[in-house]
Amino acid sequence: MELDALDRALLRELQNDARQTNRELALRTGVSPSTSLERVRALRERGIISGYHAAVDLEAVGRPVQALISVRIRPPSRPVIEGFREWAAQLPETIGLFVTSGAHDFLIHVAVPDTNGLYAFVIDRLTERREVADVQSTMVYEHAQSRCIDPAPAERPAPSRRRR
Repeated sequence: MELDALDRALLRELQNDARQTNRELALRTGVSPSTSLERVRALRERGIISGYHAAVDLEAVGRPVQALISVRIRPPSRPVIEGFREWAAQLPETIGLFVTSGAHDFLIHVAVPDTNGLYAFVIDRLTERREVADVQSTMVYEHAQSRCIDPAPAERPAPSRRRR
């Protein structure tokens, strides 16, 4: 989907502060409030803006310990993979889930109260599932996230080459 400079500016501003008023957004992007409102509505309708979310401090909600857990599933069939994905995604400890290629089938990002909570999650939850063939856990010391994701540049046609 083609995004112009105004779309990009609106996306940047909204990612930095989605709670700002439309008037503030318009002021920061140099357009009228009606233009800002219309363009943001169009970005939502096109599926570019998929929602607005509250950022939660994991330590403040009692889940300061994070880990990335690689899981290999056997047998690697679509029903088994989809069943595990649905089960793992709904667990309260899961804050992110990736279906991956390579040596493991999943990478699960979890947040737990402490290392005992992580141990219990791996031993009592994951390894109790008969389709789980292997689990590897990696503790997260720090999680730095980009708060602003710029759209990929529009593809430009390659310059034509002239024959001499």
